Amino acid sequence: MAVHATESEPPVPAEAAAGVEDLNPYHIARRQFDHAAQYIPELKAGLVEFLKRPDQVIIVEFPIQTHDGNVRNFVGYRVLHSTVRGPGKGGIRYHPDVTLDEVRALASWMTWKCAVMDVPFGGAKGGVVCNPKQLTKDDLRMITRRFIADLGENIGPNTDIPAPDVNTSAETMAWIYDTYHMMHPGENNLPVVTGKPVDIGGSLGRREATARGCLFCTQRALERGLVSALDSVRGATVVVQGYGNAGSIAAQLFAEAGARIIAVSDSRGGIANPDGLDWAAALKHKRLTGSVVGLPNAQVVSNEELLTLPCDILVPAALENVIRGDNAADIKARLVAEAANGPTTPDADRILFERGIPVLPDILANAGGVTVSYFEWVQNIENEQWDEEEVNGKLLVKMNRATDAVINEQARINQSLDELKAQREDRGIEGDALKPVDLRMAAYVLAIRRVAEVTLKRGIWP
Repeated sequence: MAVHATESEPPVPAEAAAGVEDLNPYHIARRQFDHAAQYIPELKAGLVEFLKRPDQVIIVEFPIQTHDGNVRNFVGYRVLHSTVRGPGKGGIRYHPDVTLDEVRALASWMTWKCAVMDVPFGGAKGGVVCNPKQLTKDDLRMITRRFIADLGENIGPNTDIPAPDVNTSAETMAWIYDTYHMMHPGENNLPVVTGKPVDIGGSLGRREATARGCLFCTQRALERGLVSALDSVRGATVVVQGYGNAGSIAAQLFAEAGARIIAVSDSRGGIANPDGLDWAAALKHKRLTGSVVGLPNAQVVSNEELLTLPCDILVPAALENVIRGDNAADIKARLVAEAANGPTTPDADRILFERGIPVLPDILANAGGVTVSYFEWVQNIENEQWDEEEVNGKLLVKMNRATDAVINEQARINQSLDELKAQREDRGIEGDALKPVDLRMAAYVLAIRRVAEVTLKRGIWP
């Protein structure tokens, strides 16, 4: 069943109106967009509404006979937010808490992420409501094949290109490719999905790309003077919240760059050692026991405590909404680098900005994955395979350019507030008073302007 985005603006939830923070990711995404759009007074109201809404929302429901012999029904979502700058691009996650609003938010963030990185994709995202910990590999393979089959022509190398996300992997992407290939024999179907195994058209460097991009972005931001008396990750103390694929690789790469990893965590809790943790020992312990908790010579801390440990760099690398209005005042990091999607809420952004703690936003710091996915897509189309050194070199160039662009955009906006206010008054635009922006809003303004410019150059069809 395909549902097009014709819904009206969602009402403000009662709890938000009463002063309780609204943690709905779609509401957060729209709130972030609306705030950023105030700094682009030349945008007409109709264009703003078009850029904000998803192009297409697809909901599929299907049965699978699982390993225990029972027939279970599953719900899957795929949201295509924008194709203005190119095909939709975005991961597929398997998680029991997947919701349509979460997927819609993630799809919109992908649009702005691709625009910030200046790669020719729009945003998309997908998810299936399931608990992979309670399913076998065969169950997950059948769920994947049925989900992709039901999406049908709504995905494709030139329309919408999936990738890995939470609880999906290169193996999952291989199943996606094979399913699509069975439905489209005789064609070059490798570009239909990225994050594949290297021997099935995957790109070297893709597995590490999200974490490596976060490192490159952090290094560039420090070189640009974002944190006083800290111009490199070398010697910096780092806390990593979330020790899955992105988090564990981030710990490895930051450590190899000379940083000291002092705490890490997963869903069961965290561990800390101010003298430094061995990232490899923590990963081995997690693989053996299911958690980093219990690693010898490490103090046990809760996930909430871990977020508030004194450190130079905090890397949230798990799910959304971990840094919120109720704990942002306790953050003691000097810099937050978002390796996850949506880990910081708008209320927390405001508090951190007021406290002088810069946040490298997800649509920048988390963009290494989609950038190397773009490289994989190009390699598949050209039937090539680049050396890992070439992939990483191209990623470094992209991350440095994007980081510079966001930092420069923040400076431009904050130096021209009076001019922006005058432009808004000339156009009769009402709204909140314009205030200095943080890096997230700068990244949003940069991205929205880029998508808007392409929209206007292409013209409104028909």
